[in-house]
Parts: sequence; C-alpha cells; structure tokens
Amino acid sequence: MSAPNKSYDPVEVEALKPEEIERMQSEALAAFAAATDLDELASAKTAHTGGTSPLALANREIGALPPHAKADAGKRVGQARGRVNQALKVRQEELEAERDARVLVEEAVDVTLPYDRVQAGARHPLTTLSERIEDVFVAMGYSVAEGPEVESEWLNFDALNIAPDHPARTMQDTFFVESAADGDEKQTGVVLRTHTSPVQIRSMLDREPPLYVICPGRVYRTDELDATHTPVFNQVELLAIDEGLTMADLKGTLDHMVRALFGEGMETRLRPNYFPFTEPSAEMDMVCYVCRGASVGNPDAPCRTCSSEGWIELGGCGMVNPRVLTACGVDPEKYSGFAFGFGIERMLMFRHNVEDMRDMVEGDVRFTRPFGMEI
Repeated sequence: MSAPNKSYDPVEVEALKPEEIERMQSEALAAFAAATDLDELASAKTAHTGGTSPLALANREIGALPPHAKADAGKRVGQARGRVNQALKVRQEELEAERDARVLVEEAVDVTLPYDRVQAGARHPLTTLSERIEDVFVAMGYSVAEGPEVESEWLNFDALNIAPDHPARTMQDTFFVESAADGDEKQTGVVLRTHTSPVQIRSMLDREPPLYVICPGRVYRTDELDATHTPVFNQVELLAIDEGLTMADLKGTLDHMVRALFGEGMETRLRPNYFPFTEPSAEMDMVCYVCRGASVGNPDAPCRTCSSEGWIELGGCGMVNPRVLTACGVDPEKYSGFAFGFGIERMLMFRHNVEDMRDMVEGDVRFTRPFGMEI
C-alpha cells in the first residue's frame, strides 16, 4: 500500500490554477456588467454561479486534494466566488433601480385626465319605467302577463268587440302581415298587435277567474314618427276580473297608481268616452303634476304642462264589455271586470318633461345616460 502523496501541488490541477480562477472570475464579472435587464442578469447568474458554473466545478476539485493543499485552494476559490456574488448583488440592485424608474415613467397615471373616458352605460328609461309600473301592480297582487307581438285578427279585434268595418282595422291604422303565397296582406288574418289587449284575451282564455293581470309590451300602429307619435311604442294595460267589481274599484286603482308614480296628493278623474271593449268607458285624467291645479283661473301663474287646465289626459279605461267576457268564456252574469291602458312613452314624457318622443327611439346615449339605472 502506497503512502499519501504529500508533495501533490494543487496548482497542477488545471481548474485550480490562480490564472484560471482569475479568468473565471473576470468572465463572470463581465457577464454581469453586460446584462442590460433582469432577465439577462438571471441567465448570467445561472451560467456563472449555478451548480454547473466553472467556479462551482473548480470548487468540487478541492475535495480530491490532500489535506495540506485544500486550505490554499479553497481560499482562492472562495474569494473568487465571494467577489462574483458581490458583483451579482450590486448589478441586480442597479438593474432593479433602473426598472423601477422606467416603470414610474412608462406607467405613470395622469390624474388630471378625465377618469371616465369609457362612458358608463345606462338602461333605457322606457325599460326601467315599465318595470317600475309592474312593481306597483305586483305589490297589489297582480301578475305580469305577456304575449306575442304578431297576433291573429280575432284576438286583436274580434274578441275585443271591434267590428270588421271598424276604422282601426284598415290599412291606415294597422300593419297586416303579408302572405308569402299570394301577396294579399288582409287574407292572412295576421297583424302586428295594435295594443296589448290580446294578452288580456289570452289570459281570460287560459285562466279561470278571479283574474288580475298587467300586460306591458311593444305595439305597432301606422303613425308617422314625430314629437308626439311613433309607429312602434310601448303600452301597459291592466285587467281585473272578479265578482262584484265596479267603477269605484277602477277609480281607486287609478288613484293608487298615480300616487305611486308621481307622489302623494295626486288623483284622477274619469270623463265619459267610448271604447268597443269597455262599457261604460271613460277617459282618465290625472291632476297636473306641476301646478296641481293651482293654475286654473289664475292668469298670474300659468302652467305650460297642462295649459292651465289643471288636468292631464293619461289613457282610456272602463268596465269590461259583457260581449268580451262572453267571447272568452267568462260568465258576465257572475263576473265583472275593469281595464285600462296607457302608453309608457307618454308617461315618461309626463314624468320627466321629455319634449320629443323621437329622443326615445334614436338610440343616442346622451338621452339615456342621465337616467342612470333607476328613474
């Protein structure tokens, strides 16, 4: 067995030569200095301080040296690795400082700019008002009923006691759906509904009394688009069928509605009128929500809203015609009912002083945005 080689010179190991260790250290320092960002520095760190870096491999060679040679070799390698790690730390701090300064410039927020360059949206006021009206009547125990916008003539006219020769059934007032086969518009017997009353008929046909429904929806008439008319508009109608209902119940329901929508102190009045589907029929007015009647006979305080008449026309109403009840299979000897309807656009004009109905249909966000999400 041979004795230990105590004369072994660690300088003879290539990786542990002083000039070789100096070269490894210089390459590492140069790589760190050449890194222009933190990603490049991370790559240089792996290459020069990682487990397979030249200095790390040289450090492994120390373990093969005899005891008396390990101290000097370890000192040279350790000092070199210490200088490399220190240079890496300094360069990382420099690059992090440069990054932070760059971010402050590139991602700066100018607090003087408008915060709402992307404008917030808003629900259309007609939708919101329609839901508000529904809530008023749902709270009274009514249910919301809906139906198709393309209806048969029987549901839209005949069941409502509107005779075949009634002016509303002519092409001047009603959109008839054209037949693809013969092109004769009136032979199809199908129309775009002119009111939401067909939903009332469907409700009476499908349900047994007592019946309390509110029928909102879009309707169509051959009107010209102007400040107060539109060929497509929204309407809401109400139907109540029960035993012993009278005009007094209708009046109380109308009074509650206008107070819920316009505030306390509002009231309604009924003026005799004629509608084929109600008997007796009435035109309902509400007290002017601006002057509350104070402008009547008072030339010193005129009211533009009601023209100093003290009342504003709101819609039509009345007791359901017995012929309508009979057509729907409801016994008019046992049950009675009342109904009323009005345009939601007209209600919106009253409630928010909208002067031109065209603003509601043009889709301009400058009109809808002031209403926000609630009205």
